[in-house]
Amino acid sequence: MDVRGKRVHLIGIGGAGISAVARVLLERGAVVSGSDLRRSPVAERLREDGVRVSFGHRAENVRGAELVIVSSAVPESNVEVQAARAAGIPVLKRAAALAWLTEGRRVIAVAGTKGKTTTTAMLVAILR
Repeated sequence: MDVRGKRVHLIGIGGAGISAVARVLLERGAVVSGSDLRRSPVAERLREDGVRVSFGHRAENVRGAELVIVSSAVPESNVEVQAARAAGIPVLKRAAALAWLTEGRRVIAVAGTKGKTTTTAMLVAILR
């Protein structure tokens, strides 16, 4: 999926899942912005890497976005989600965004309650 130059706003950008989506989008040339309720080291690193990060949720944060991606921790009633929908901006949940970003690619998913990091590290070593 070509996202070069596409303006994408991520709600809940300080979380592990959405921040990873932000990194993929940045690597692929998207213009990324995001918001979160609180400051975090993850959000600050994204800011240092050129992401426009806002702390607090406000309707104006989605202005200019062509796509909004929402953390599963963010309710449908969130002011930014509602503003995006009212403006006709497409809104994707994180899972749908992952499917969109990996369309046409082979994917290995690691899930479970224990051992995900170890299994992922082993897969990386094997596939290199």
